[in-house]
Amino acid sequence: MRGAQAVAEQAIANSQRARFADIALVNSTPCIVVGRRGKLERVLRFTIRNAKITAIDVIADPSHLRKLDLTVLDTNAEGRGN
Repeated sequence: MRGAQAVAEQAIANSQRARFADIALVNSTPCIVVGRRGKLERVLRFTIRNAKITAIDVIADPSHLRKLDLTVLDTNAEGRGN
């Protein structure tokens, strides 16, 4: 999918999954991970250039997900406003 509008529409369509999302290091890169009941479902990896998101890679293939080195970050740490 290409273009800001197409990406925004897809993001809205999938927004209910946001409650299952967290921030993690995936192969040493900050990403958003989505999963329920301890099962990883998706990884969203962002490419940022000139302070803009230029690409979003969505990894959902179970065999690919099993190969990732994943460390969920503590998003409730002090100083984050939560």
